[in-house]
Amino acid sequence: MDSKEYRPTNILTKREREVFELLVQDKTTKEIAEQLFISEKTVRNHISNTIQKLQVKGRSQAVVELIRLGEIQL
Repeated sequence: MDSKEYRPTNILTKREREVFELLVQDKTTKEIAEQLFISEKTVRNHISNTIQKLQVKGRSQAVVELIRLGEIQL
């Protein structure tokens, strides 16, 4: 095995990361949708997909876990 550091792959897609970065800035689903030029339903889908990936129970738990994993910052 070579001596390079092991780096885990990112959990989030680029768009999921964008959604959660806006969520931690206290943006609403509607504001996120408008800023990213996507529908509110798509925003909710990104949030739901992330919650499933992390196996947590809600948005706030997802945010805490993503910060813990270094995926997003406050």
